[in-house]
Amino acid sequence: MKKLVLAAALLSLAGTALAAAKPCEELKSEIAAKIDAKGAKHYSLEVVEKGAAADGKVVGTCEAGTKEIVYKRS
Repeated sequence: MKKLVLAAALLSLAGTALAAAKPCEELKSEIAAKIDAKGAKHYSLEVVEKGAAADGKVVGTCEAGTKEIVYKRS
């Protein structure tokens, strides 16, 4: 659990810094691959408008910062 939270935090920093202009689906796939590589299961990633009320942790931004990718445990 602690590793998963740490991974999500690191992905958040990396996603924000490196992928501001990436298409959302491309970034979402990259984040999912990293989470899967850590062995996490039962999660979802959702693309939402920036600032929209989301029930989860923001792990990246895309579309030039207009949308966010939210991580949720299932």
